[in-house]
Amino acid sequence: MFLTISTTGTPERPATDLGFLLHKHPEKAQTFSTAHGTAHVLYPEATAERCTAALLLEVDAVALVRRGKGRSRGGAPDAALAQYVNDRPYAASSLLAVALSTVFKSALRGDCRAMPERAAAPLPLRIEVPAVPARGGVDLVRQLFAPLGWTSVEARPVALDVTFPQWGESRYVQLVLEGEMRLADALRQLYVLLPVLDDAKHYWVAPDEVDKLLRAGEGWLAEHPEQKLITSRYLSRRWGLTRRAMERLELVRLAEADDIDVEALDNAVLETPDEEWEAAQARDAAPGTVPAEVPAPEAPAPEETPDPAPREPSLADRRREAILAALRDAGASTVLDLGCGQGQLVQALLKDVRFTHVMGVDVSVRALTIAARRLKLDRLGERQAARVSLTQGSLTYTDQRLKGYDAAVLSEVVEHLDLPRLPALEYAVFGAARPATVVVTTPNVEYNVRWETLPAGHVRHGDHRFEWTRAEFRDWAEEVAGRHGYTVAYVPVGPDDPEVGPPTQMAVFTLTRPTTSTTTEKGTTA
Repeated sequence: MFLTISTTGTPERPATDLGFLLHKHPEKAQTFSTAHGTAHVLYPEATAERCTAALLLEVDAVALVRRGKGRSRGGAPDAALAQYVNDRPYAASSLLAVALSTVFKSALRGDCRAMPERAAAPLPLRIEVPAVPARGGVDLVRQLFAPLGWTSVEARPVALDVTFPQWGESRYVQLVLEGEMRLADALRQLYVLLPVLDDAKHYWVAPDEVDKLLRAGEGWLAEHPEQKLITSRYLSRRWGLTRRAMERLELVRLAEADDIDVEALDNAVLETPDEEWEAAQARDAAPGTVPAEVPAPEAPAPEETPDPAPREPSLADRRREAILAALRDAGASTVLDLGCGQGQLVQALLKDVRFTHVMGVDVSVRALTIAARRLKLDRLGERQAARVSLTQGSLTYTDQRLKGYDAAVLSEVVEHLDLPRLPALEYAVFGAARPATVVVTTPNVEYNVRWETLPAGHVRHGDHRFEWTRAEFRDWAEEVAGRHGYTVAYVPVGPDDPEVGPPTQMAVFTLTRPTTSTTTEKGTTA
């Protein structure tokens, strides 16, 4: 297997700087051992005007066959079927990709202490690979490399035999890439796309391959139009790993669109979720702080054994019951739980047969994973499984998958968004999805004074960006309802304190104008 990387330069910035970036001296021929053969790095030319580094991989075909015995153990199918007569020693594949990551490890990371500014800047590059197996032909090669910023992507088919042109073309191409590109980016693209073009790997694809793919695909894979094909082929079409990678790539895309860190976006599962906090507040509250709906039982006679007192419903229990009651009153059959978190509401909805389909949507991969475990999705019967789906998505982007549902629920969600992002959520739900009923619950900040263990001025949850008074919530709800053709009614949730109101406030929106209203605040189509 053979690959060359060339660049041009000037006396001020000589092309031989390529040696610093690759961490391989141009005046030396170096040899490296790999699991399947020997890799050589040499420089056919090295002047200030032009420098070319070559990677030659000599594959031990016998060792390759002995190490891999077919797909079940990760062996490349061509090697398993053809045994000692195969293309593996000659055509660029995952073997060359592994050699790239081994020999040019620092260059793939973009590390260069001697010339950090050169490593961070684009270079005029020309990369040539004489033989690349391409399952998909020349068109697929262009589809994979053209969106990455290369000025020229040349893929010339290799004839089966030049002596017999009537035999036609082989599945191999000669690949030439030219353009201004950071060296690290170019190497990472080759590391991922060479095995993708071959559609085979010479080793078993383990779960850690997802992390390798995401590291090598940083900065380009999340937005690539062929993302699904690349992910599937790189992970040897293992559906579980492909789905995990796609979810994480979607999270990266959404984070980049909102200009925030991925960890900040994937924060729906915190160490102290809302329900645990509320339960702790109720336990720690002084007597009488949280009004009880069930009176304390009278003291029993000494000889009698007292019955255990009924468990006081938690605020989360009351909130779910209030939401279920509103959905039943609206006659909803299909429901969206937007910002479903760990799936508590989805679980409650599935217990009522009148709800024929429930879709839980959340941006957090971690939250959806926990929700799937809670709902035991992998063990549901066919009929029950057809009633539920969990989907990753951002609520600040319009999404065609959300259309056609009878009702949508935003339970303890809006307060987790920055206020400037609220208009995008409003349009995505009320303007684009437009269910007949929308139920919104959010904390009533006025009630916080009743939580004696909550410091003054603090919100109830560390991720809450704001908490509204009853007046502020009504002003927002009335404005949204008027703009998008809904009416709105308000329901207190929890003990309704005569001075500060209930701990949770709920608004039930009902669609009255079926046509989409015109608005200047629109979300971005996902």
